Amino acid sequence: MNAPDKPPEKAQDQFAKAVPDEGSYESSTAPWPTELRLFKEEARLEIEFSDGRTHSLPAEYLRVESPSAEVQGHGPSQKRIISGRRHVKIAAVEPVGHYAIRIVFDDKHDTGIYSWSYLRELGDTYAERWAAYQAALLYRGLSRDA
Repeated sequence: MNAPDKPPEKAQDQFAKAVPDEGSYESSTAPWPTELRLFKEEARLEIEFSDGRTHSLPAEYLRVESPSAEVQGHGPSQKRIISGRRHVKIAAVEPVGHYAIRIVFDDKHDTGIYSWSYLRELGDTYAERWAAYQAALLYRGLSRDA
């Protein structure tokens, strides 16, 4: 139990505790997904976590942030900006062990393994990542449509 005079944790400290490093989902304190809901026509995946947080992630966002080597490369400097995916949909979601899912998109991309921690990170950082993606498209003269 916390002492009443203990100062509140900083937001970044709460984030670090809420989203453990990839592969550490064996921890009993990490928030686990309690429900996944695929809305095919709306092109989004909704994930509810054990700590009550829910994220609704658009298919386009999941596709352009795929953890696959095709998108991420083999290091941060190799990440590719994927354009023309505004209308991509999720064709299927498949379990990968007890730690992740594989998302199959209707553009035939199916090599990304989305761990629970990565999905949580994508949800928690959606606004920043989406803004960075749109800025990268603009900078490169690319479009979400082409």
